[in-house]
Amino acid sequence: MTSVPAPPPSSLNAARRERDLAALPGEVVDVLVVGLGATGAGAALDAASRGLSVAAIDAHDLAFGTSRWSSKLIHGGLRYLASGQVDVAHESAVERGVLMCRTAPHLVRALPFVLPLTPLVTRSQALVSQAGLLAGDGLRLAARTPRSVLPGPRRLSPVETLRLAPALRPYGLRGGLLSWDGQLADDARLVTAVARTAAAHGARILTRCRAVELTGSGALVRDELTGREITVRARAVVNAAGVWAGGLVDGVRLRPSRGTHLVLSAESLRGLGAGMHVPIPGANSRFMLVIPQGDGRVYVGLTDEPADGPIPDVPEPTPGEIGFLLDILGSALDVPVRRSEVLGAFAGLRPLLDGGEGATADLSRRHAVLTSRDGVVTIVGGKLTTYRRMAQDAVDAAVEARSLAAGPSRTASLQLVGAAPRGRLDALDAPRRLVQRYGTEAPLLAALGKDDPALMEPVVPGLPVLGVELAWGALHEGALDAADLLDRRTRIGLVAADRAAAVPAAEALLPRPAVH
Repeated sequence: MTSVPAPPPSSLNAARRERDLAALPGEVVDVLVVGLGATGAGAALDAASRGLSVAAIDAHDLAFGTSRWSSKLIHGGLRYLASGQVDVAHESAVERGVLMCRTAPHLVRALPFVLPLTPLVTRSQALVSQAGLLAGDGLRLAARTPRSVLPGPRRLSPVETLRLAPALRPYGLRGGLLSWDGQLADDARLVTAVARTAAAHGARILTRCRAVELTGSGALVRDELTGREITVRARAVVNAAGVWAGGLVDGVRLRPSRGTHLVLSAESLRGLGAGMHVPIPGANSRFMLVIPQGDGRVYVGLTDEPADGPIPDVPEPTPGEIGFLLDILGSALDVPVRRSEVLGAFAGLRPLLDGGEGATADLSRRHAVLTSRDGVVTIVGGKLTTYRRMAQDAVDAAVEARSLAAGPSRTASLQLVGAAPRGRLDALDAPRRLVQRYGTEAPLLAALGKDDPALMEPVVPGLPVLGVELAWGALHEGALDAADLLDRRTRIGLVAADRAAAVPAAEALLPRPAVH
């Protein structure tokens, strides 16, 4: 008989969802959170860790919306410093330090970036960029993030630059500027870790539950799996539905912008040893990001275009955006990347506050907490890096508005599921890939693989994702179908051909529905 490790208290699965959903009609929870992206999951954790009873719902899945379409970076806020948003830049640097040093060192690592000094970058622009990187290092210092975590910036020779980014055009290259920032193993994995940590503190994490109507005292909720509707009563309500927040509460005006990324093979860029900042001609302090993922893939983005009209569940990149990104990338490369080499593309919508006229790229990334007349607290704006602070501010507002008995936020020092100091992580007896994505839980995944060695094989030939990762997603991470496993618990779904090849394996590892 196959042995199965005892489920950790943070486990999310179909059985727990059914139990938690069945209990809700007879309860009045302290806080109902709508939306389970980074901010919503963060609000659930913040409230639950203060001792409040929490229910958190999402119409789809964990990280279904904006939180899975980011650059997978934990930014220090340099761009915001350049545009004069000093408070946003400092907050970003502080939150980056929180993630890298305390709450999620297993999910965030330091990534070097090269800004190549090509003939398109004038010497005056190079000086301005260099000054900006020094200012960014000042943000690191102000946030008390040690150099052992994020090294300082420096100038590179042409030879050093080409060693890190061999696909660059050598003609006219004057060298490069080296800097460091935080890179997530996966943005959707961060959301999953936050949600599971909230569950370990007693929060009810309920996916496939749509808020049909929302008031300051609760919501009418429809179970999207059965069609059944229930009333969830709550003393306080937090609307963290991102770009969909305005559809739940009157008076919330958003102006979403779309960011687009391409998925390329690392071979197309001759094996990057660092990320790249490629300046966008005619735009001050705006760069295209080229980000190696460590799995044979490279992400290239981003554009920042207004997203007018209805909000889709899954935004689609436009051909024009794909062409724009390839053109900017080609301006720096020795051999341009052809459109046929694009393996996939993804787009995400950012829930920016409506600032009136002007480009969405110039809108503030400050977040805002808005309280409706009937008491619904809505959190909008911001960005992935600052999700924890956004969640804290939203729960602070809800606690104050409803006079809930709760202490101050604890999440700045509360380790997420799998987190541990770097030395302990390095000593774990498990494959490095699993440690980098699951932290201290990696040996538990490896134990599943010992019982079924086939699970330690790649799901798709040529990709590093192991079968045990899909099994763990179904057993302990709340995945209810193959899309959850392939598109959010892992990133196989970013390339359509890989996704199609992996569907049978994912479906085979999902629990069979109970027969009544």
